[in-house]
Amino acid sequence: MADITTVDVPEFIDDSQEYDTEYKPTMKWDPAIGDFVRDGANKVQECRGEEGFMVWCMKTAMTERYACSAYPDEIGVEMESAMSDDEADVVESQVERTITEALEVNPRTERVYGFEFSWNGDEMHVSFKVKGVEWDDIFEISI
Repeated sequence: MADITTVDVPEFIDDSQEYDTEYKPTMKWDPAIGDFVRDGANKVQECRGEEGFMVWCMKTAMTERYACSAYPDEIGVEMESAMSDDEADVVESQVERTITEALEVNPRTERVYGFEFSWNGDEMHVSFKVKGVEWDDIFEISI
């Protein structure tokens, strides 16, 4: 008869209960060029965690959900669906909803508000404000 090996099952830790809300330094990103910021030795520069959070918010608001397999399904907006209605006020409401929901995935997001829309034919521009948790500054994003 063969020996039976037993293994202790490790305790499951529920990450959702204690998510780290600290703003940690991260790699500096330049949204204008769409790449990391590098120094003269081609080394990627660091930035403060608050700046990294701002970039995360901007990139998340510009990323279509499910379009990038590198991101989990929770990341991104459903802009294609939001833009499908013929009524501008319905589109604006849906865009506000999808951006707010996308940014609230991050526990560092305290509030998303102050949406302003402008239209140029079929092209829509939106700007909004974001307030981070335990952070006095409010920043504006325009896309």
